[in-house]
Amino acid sequence: MKIEIDDFFEPMPLKYPPTEGDYEKAEAYIQIADAFFRATHSSIYIIDYYKKGFLYVSDNPLFLCGETPKQALRLGYEFYTKHVPSSDLSLLLQINDAGFKFYYNIPIPERLNYGISYDFHLVQKDGRLILINHKLTPLALDRQHNVWLALCVVTHSSHDSPGNIIITHKDGWKKFEYNLNTKSWDELQRTALTLQEKEILALSMQGFTMDEIAEKLDVAKVTIKFHRKNIFRKLKVNNISEAISYAVIFNIF
Repeated sequence: MKIEIDDFFEPMPLKYPPTEGDYEKAEAYIQIADAFFRATHSSIYIIDYYKKGFLYVSDNPLFLCGETPKQALRLGYEFYTKHVPSSDLSLLLQINDAGFKFYYNIPIPERLNYGISYDFHLVQKDGRLILINHKLTPLALDRQHNVWLALCVVTHSSHDSPGNIIITHKDGWKKFEYNLNTKSWDELQRTALTLQEKEILALSMQGFTMDEIAEKLDVAKVTIKFHRKNIFRKLKVNNISEAISYAVIFNIF
C-alpha cells in the first residue's frame, strides 16, 4: 500500500487554522530553535501540522540527507517520503497513529508535558542508511488543544534497529513504551540508580575514562567496572554510549 502524506494527518481534527497573528508569535519559537541549534549543533526542526510541513529546519547534515534547509522547508512532509525507506515509512505511520491516540487521552492541561522518542532510518545522499533517534515534543496547540507546532531533535541512534518507541513526561517519572506486537502502550517503571552510579554515569558523559573516574572518586578501577555493569543491567543497555543516550532521553539524574 502506498503511503500518502495525508495519511499522517487522519488522526488529527485540524479545524481551526492559526491566524497571521499566531504565526507572528511563532517567530519566537524559530529564533529559540535556531539559537539552540547554534549552541549545540544538534539537528533541529519544527513541524507545522496545519501546513503539513516545517516551520524551521536547522543546517545540520544528519537530518537534511543532502538537502539544504530551504529545500527541506519546501518539501515539508514529502521530505519523509523521499528520504525514509518504505518499511520505516510504514513504521512512522504506525507510530503516528499510536502516538496521537495516546495524546488524545492525555488531559488537556498536560498535553504539552509529554514527548515521544523513536528510531528510524534516513537515506543519505550517498545512499547510506543511517539509524537516527527522533525526539518530538509538542510546542504549541491550536484553539481546540490539538498540536499545531512540534519541536523535533534528531541524533544518531544508540540502538541497532528501528522502533524503540517511548513516550515520556517532562519530569521523567512517567514513561510508556509502545509494543509493536500487541499495539499497546505499556507503562515502564522508572529506573533507580544509586548516587555513585549516577556520579559515574555523569562523569562518563563528560568524557572521562574508567581510569580517570576511578582516580576522581578515589576508588579502584574494578569498583568502577562493577558499578558500570550494574548501570548497564538496570538500564538494559549494552555499553556506556547507550547508557548515556538513555540517561539523556529519560532524564534519570
